[in-house]
Amino acid sequence: MNGVRIRPATDADLPAVCEIYNHYVRDSTATFDEVETTSEAWAEKKARIDAAGIPFLVAETDAGELLGYALGQPWSPKSAYRFTIENSIYLAPSAAGRGIGRLLLAEFLSACSESGLREVIAVIADQGAEASVALHRGAGFTDAGALQRVGVKFGRDLGVFFLQRSL
Repeated sequence: MNGVRIRPATDADLPAVCEIYNHYVRDSTATFDEVETTSEAWAEKKARIDAAGIPFLVAETDAGELLGYALGQPWSPKSAYRFTIENSIYLAPSAAGRGIGRLLLAEFLSACSESGLREVIAVIADQGAEASVALHRGAGFTDAGALQRVGVKFGRDLGVFFLQRSL
């Protein structure tokens, strides 16, 4: 995509990553987090992701504006799950609907495959995240189940959809 590049996240990206994520904490059910996070917490998370050899990518403009990020985290600490991750992808509000999510997710999945990962699981809220479900299905994820009423945010009972992609 012209004017947008995907690259590995650096520590310098973390304040912008934090800002993007906190938008969803405050204003959306895309995450079940209810308390905003800090750049320091993101530094700890990035260190864990890097140590696990899991991709953490960002999308940015040629001018250096961060448009979004995609990352993976271990699905479970049990060793048999070592080739399976849960992915997260978030875009800055100004980046939504421009095809950046598709580009970022495609690059992320490619990086996961190159890293030797085998399965990627998306856990997506059952309300207010229809674009994320469509994005993942468009990238080849298939439905793998659902849980009802496992979260409460903004006074609303929420469930989650599970989608899965084999690499």
